[in-house]
Amino acid sequence: MTMDLQAIADDIVKTLEPRLGEGKVADYIPELARVDPKQFGIAITTVEGQTFRAGDADVPFSIQSISKVFMLTLALGKAGEAIWKRVGREPSGSSFNSIVQLEHEHGIPRNPFINAGAIVVSDMVLAGHAPREAIGEYLRFMRYLADDETLTIDEKVAQSEQRTGYRNFALANFMHGFGNLDHPVEHVLGVYFHQCALALSCVQLSHAGLFLANRGTNPLTGFSVVSPKRARRINALMLMCGHYDGSGDFAYQVGLPGKSGVGGGILAVAPGKASIAVWSPGLNKVGNSALGSAALEMLASRTGWSVFGA
Repeated sequence: MTMDLQAIADDIVKTLEPRLGEGKVADYIPELARVDPKQFGIAITTVEGQTFRAGDADVPFSIQSISKVFMLTLALGKAGEAIWKRVGREPSGSSFNSIVQLEHEHGIPRNPFINAGAIVVSDMVLAGHAPREAIGEYLRFMRYLADDETLTIDEKVAQSEQRTGYRNFALANFMHGFGNLDHPVEHVLGVYFHQCALALSCVQLSHAGLFLANRGTNPLTGFSVVSPKRARRINALMLMCGHYDGSGDFAYQVGLPGKSGVGGGILAVAPGKASIAVWSPGLNKVGNSALGSAALEMLASRTGWSVFGA
């Protein structure tokens, strides 16, 4: 069955137009508070290598926590399954920056997609590097995945997070106290804030995530990124933990692995079919893009794409 994905994308943009500006931008990061909330973009890149775009699909935005998927991929490449000694694989059910659970579980974060878990993953990627080198490795990896040399990190956003990231400093110091960070806290957080400040458009993000839809290989370049087994496992984690304490609801409504970020972006993966990126800055009460979540729900219902059966 051939679907007109361009018509579906255009229709989603048209349907959501009256709702532009819904939700609340992430104003606790000053640079993100400045973003115009009345924007929405969608890009769908199929495993055959075609990209369909609509709305503000070429406007770069701060990917924030979506970066955690790519850093996890890097850390798995470096340390393999040993990383699971230092971070769990269970949904948290708590806010993405909660410290309560961390104390109870002796400094081992519940999963790699909450802030504490992602900070541990950044610590692993930092092994054997100066912070600048680790950030450079990540940026090269993202350019390789998206097949786009123009990708850059927004220094203003990184600095803005560095100045205001008190809770992340608290989480990192806490884990350091439990012996679960190997490097100085300021080095690890320097890497973490920079990875989150990477700016991508929906089109670029849909290209970068395509390896997860295609058994670990990017069909645009033919490059093998991870094994099929590892791609499946990363998708499983995204399905269970990719939307903070809204993960269960997202799985129920959309039925696809996904990862959101407080910049308003969401990367979703339809295994064997496509990589989808949506972006709208206004967030719902659990910190996920309000219109982005609605768009993916519409897309899943119109395409029949779901990991739980057609």
